[in-house]
Parts: sequence; structure tokens; C-alpha cells
Amino acid sequence: MKLIKLDAIDSTNEFLKGLSNKQELENFTVVTAENQTKGKGQMGAVWVSETSKNLIMSILVKDFLEDICQIFNLNIAVSLAVIEVLESFKIPNLSIKWPNDIMSYNKKIGGILIENSIKSDGTIISIVGLGLNVNQTNFENLPKASSLAVICNTKFDKDELLFSICDAIEKNVKVCKHNAAVLWSAYSDKLYKKGLPMPFSNQMEQNFMGIIQGVSSIGKLQVLLEDDSIAEFDIKEIQMLY
Repeated sequence: MKLIKLDAIDSTNEFLKGLSNKQELENFTVVTAENQTKGKGQMGAVWVSETSKNLIMSILVKDFLEDICQIFNLNIAVSLAVIEVLESFKIPNLSIKWPNDIMSYNKKIGGILIENSIKSDGTIISIVGLGLNVNQTNFENLPKASSLAVICNTKFDKDELLFSICDAIEKNVKVCKHNAAVLWSAYSDKLYKKGLPMPFSNQMEQNFMGIIQGVSSIGKLQVLLEDDSIAEFDIKEIQMLY
């Protein structure tokens, strides 16, 4: 695994993407930064992180996805890798808020952003970004956020987490290539609030109740509605109110 450590960068995803466009990089090349000035989350959200307190990383994954329809397989492999590592560090009550927010109890402790590009020869290159709140303790104006340090009342070694997560991602990517069904089942079992009546909001800001059933093969959230029908939603089409 090639590791590139930076003090500060606008975005580790953008840096790694640019580097991979200029030169041939080893699979699972990793970029980390102590400070990220323009961190990105899902749907253009900004990821805010205190300098040197958290794990900010991006990892290059290639020779994995052969079909654009399998893209959600990578979300599953990565989010489960993070969960597995955090469980080994005894972080309690972990779940995945669809599609790939990492939760402990009802607090968000991490987020994953995967950006895919299709090359001229048809191959798919993926940049997997992970922001994990590790030793930050101040979450003023962020009532739904927390960190490993806050939840466990102790400091954590970011490098130890980094190497463990990278190893777990590489392992899960290999497992997913040969037996994706195992990871899909584990992902479904870890879904935040699965099987519980929850309020949601749609694109028109209409609120409704639903029960998460699972995720479709292309990554849409499957929700049981009050009329007993099951609807499928893309990430921009639904928001859980919690």
C-alpha cells in the first residue's frame, strides 16, 4: 500500500483523482491529510473537521467494478470495512445510515464519499473518501455529530485506525468480487433504523412515515409505506428525519 501524507489540502479525493489522471498509481494508494479545507460529503455537503483531530483519507480502488450497475457493491464493501474495524476498537452500537454514513447510537461519526470515473477503455476507477471523527470533542452547532473520543471517553491512534481500515477495505473488495451476497446481507443487517417506523421527507418537503426494508441491487433505499406498498428512493429523493 502506497501512503501519501499531506499536512493540508483542499480535498484528498480531488488530490488523489488528479494524481491518478497524471500517472499510473498502485491499487489501494492512500492519501491522508491533517487538514482539509474543502472536504465534501454527499450531495455537495461540506465535511468540517478540526485540524489533526480526525482521520481524513482517500483510497484508490481499481480493477474491481466491471459493470456500472455494480457500483453500490463498493459502498457496501467500504462501509462494512469501517464498521468491522470500529467494532474491533470496541466502538458501541454501530450502524450504517443509508447509503454510507457511519453511526454510533444516533450520532454520525463518519461519512464516505465514492467518486467513480469510466476510462476510455471502459475500466472504472474509484476514489473512496472517508472522514472519520476520531479525537475531536467540540461539535458546537453539529447536534447530530460525535466522535470516537466522545463516545468512548478516550483518545485513539489515528494511524492504527488508518492501517486497519485500509486492510479491511482491501479484504472486503476481494471478498465482494467473489461473493458479494455475503456483504450485501451484512450491510442490510447493519442498516440504521431498519424495520422501525420512521419519519421521512421527500423532495417536495412532504413528510411521511415509512419502514426501511433494505436496499435494491442498484443502491436505492426500499421503504414500506403506510399503504403497504414498497417504494424505492435515490439519495436525492428522501431524507430521514431523526
